[in-house]
Amino acid sequence: MKPQNYVRIRSHRARYLVPVLLLLISLALNLAAWKSTAFSDWFTDRIFPVYASLFGHLTSPAPFSIGERILIVGVSWLAALLLATILLLFLRKRSGCRRFAKGFWTATLWVVSLVLLVQTFGCLIQYHCTPLENALPGYGKTYTLEDLADLRDYVVKTCNTMAQEMPRDADGKVTYAGGEAAMQKEAGKSVQALSATYPRLGGYQVTPKPLTFSAFVSQQYMQGYYFPFSMEANYNELMEIMNKPFTMCHELSHTHGYIYEDDANFLAFLACTESDDPVFQYSGWLGILNYVDNAFYENAGKTVYRQHVSISDTVSSDNQFLSDETWELVEGESALDTGTVKQAADTYVDTTLKANGVSSGKISYTHVVALLLEYFDGNF
Repeated sequence: MKPQNYVRIRSHRARYLVPVLLLLISLALNLAAWKSTAFSDWFTDRIFPVYASLFGHLTSPAPFSIGERILIVGVSWLAALLLATILLLFLRKRSGCRRFAKGFWTATLWVVSLVLLVQTFGCLIQYHCTPLENALPGYGKTYTLEDLADLRDYVVKTCNTMAQEMPRDADGKVTYAGGEAAMQKEAGKSVQALSATYPRLGGYQVTPKPLTFSAFVSQQYMQGYYFPFSMEANYNELMEIMNKPFTMCHELSHTHGYIYEDDANFLAFLACTESDDPVFQYSGWLGILNYVDNAFYENAGKTVYRQHVSISDTVSSDNQFLSDETWELVEGESALDTGTVKQAADTYVDTTLKANGVSSGKISYTHVVALLLEYFDGNF
């Protein structure tokens, strides 16, 4: 029979051994991803769908965003960890509070090891996959300002035409039969339809969910979030309706392993514009309008820009992020300044992208213009 103190020491070691082992597994997987695109592609094609389906089946039925709740718990945990650290530093060695603090730190080690493993499976490896552009017709070609002008004018003309065909209410706002529940189903169907060309988009489809704290997300000027630790595609409920189909498809693309923002934008464009639903088609074109229009303006200059097709007032109205009334509501109820929140969010996103090998950081969102040039390759 083993001495009691031997059993206690062995149990004590096990409490640390398992989380350390999980951390080492995460480290090994991340090193493999950074070193090998082939490994990242294989993992995302073979292993990630199993992970995504498992978590998706667990979280998708919930009518609210589980990811948001996890973030709230995370912030509360950090506050408790700060308290535990203070207890460890200033209380006597045999204090019961000190023992509790040590136990909390041990629990934190477990949480960190599990979170890192989930993040590794859910998004970190995917940052090192082969970019989507490699498979497009015009990959490797150099495009001119004239090519960009043609793309921009084509997008603007399409938006101007489709704006006149939308169902609208008495105030001129676009309406959608069936509401957001029907929109969520159509988004899943539209993304699934692309799986013949992009197989990763097949398999289990989660249901897009509105964010409970959409007001705070609005202050970040964010249209949606993908939570890899809950496998959820979440969208800003307060934004104008024409943003929603594109955003739903964008976030759903993330849940299938397309983690680059430009890839998700491009796939959202395809999913929407190839849908049978006119509102989704229009949302797809509006979703890339600002990227293309801004890129052309920056490269051509004001004088040349004004010589090209104008964006109609109706399109400009449909293309708003939030209505003026909603902005007033958001600003009035928030205790935080929007400028401060946006700056903090931009810094976080930029830092996160660069830390995961996306050297251009937040600018990567605009790379969808290059993908569109390669996709159309002059064939408008």
